[in-house]
Amino acid sequence: MTLIAPPPRPMRLVDHFETGLNSPICLTWELTYACNLSCVHCLSASGRRDPRELSTEECKAVIDELQRMKVFYVNIGGGEPTVRADFWEIVDYATSHDVGVKFSTNGVRITDEIAARLAQNDYVDIQISLDGATAEVNDAIRGPGSFDLAIRALERLFSAGMTRLKLSVVCTRTNIGQLDEFKAIADRYGAQLRLTRLRPAGRGADVWNELHPTQDQQRELYEWLVRHADEVLTGDSFFHLSALGESLPGLNLCGAGRVVCLIDPIGDVYACPFAIHEEFLAGSIRDGGFGTVWRDSALFAKLRAPQSGGACRSCQFFDTCKGGCMAAKFFTGLPLDGPDPECVRGFGEEALARTDRTRPKPSVDRSHRTSPPRPRGGSRPVPVTLQRMRPAAPPVSACEESPVAEYIAGLKGTH
Repeated sequence: MTLIAPPPRPMRLVDHFETGLNSPICLTWELTYACNLSCVHCLSASGRRDPRELSTEECKAVIDELQRMKVFYVNIGGGEPTVRADFWEIVDYATSHDVGVKFSTNGVRITDEIAARLAQNDYVDIQISLDGATAEVNDAIRGPGSFDLAIRALERLFSAGMTRLKLSVVCTRTNIGQLDEFKAIADRYGAQLRLTRLRPAGRGADVWNELHPTQDQQRELYEWLVRHADEVLTGDSFFHLSALGESLPGLNLCGAGRVVCLIDPIGDVYACPFAIHEEFLAGSIRDGGFGTVWRDSALFAKLRAPQSGGACRSCQFFDTCKGGCMAAKFFTGLPLDGPDPECVRGFGEEALARTDRTRPKPSVDRSHRTSPPRPRGGSRPVPVTLQRMRPAAPPVSACEESPVAEYIAGLKGTH
């Protein structure tokens, strides 16, 4: 008797992503650590400019390489990217070289003139950061006056006819109850709401215990996302919540080093936009260019290899949540092959209770030397001095939508 082996399973699109692509689908690029705000949860611990920042010409060289690699777009953040004197020059150069730009800002440099200019560029998307639907909630996280700053920017962009506008919210314990209000603000200004996850990275590590959503709030968030699945972007921030039921839209996979990565202000390349730490440093564009890092990094090769899943592999929900967020695990002291600290089945809390590992500190901290004390209890207002004409903006930005959305759309267009 001859046994005939079953035909191999066709390779799914997600399988291609797990083993990496020839170029990232979306790239996060922090142009500067300079910022006029001192947001308590800032992933990149921004505040002061690094004197080693890439020059204008170096930035243009990166864009030339991204064009050759056919990278769809870059997510530009910081720090506050608009405080760089050459920011608009860099944006214009990128969009004129087939590289779309999606940038995050707290709105500090959005004048009426700038708003009108941006509305005319079809290859630019703007993301305004707001972490409370009221000034009381927002300003406790981002600093006094930051709510009004963001709303003024939204008003100016809307009045200028800007249609590629997003409202970005980091979900915290203090604002989960405001999801409907955030949606109403976004709708008022013709923007799309984008929700992202609080990560315990950068200054966020100091406030994570007080600010990350409770288990009940995680379920509340999940149910809200299911109801608004076609209206809200998440950038795959919440795939760990899929273990509560049906999968949320998106890749539902950690794309670090596979389809996404980050370039920091001095040209260092990190596997994960949420993990600016030497553990995830893949190389520098100053040593042979970005393409060399993307293709040849030993770290990226390791991330693209088959993953064991560790202790989570035996969980019936592993194929849904894939063990959760690498950055969240790392910065809470959990092993990378262990459960997510916010695992909805409770395994993360159990692991945190057992671990005696020291929590890693960020490798880079450019916080203002006069940064305010961290909030305790998660709701006390945090005094922050707005420094005019100095650096400004939100924490690290992730992909504006599922990293695969435009890629899949392109594939459909070929059939």
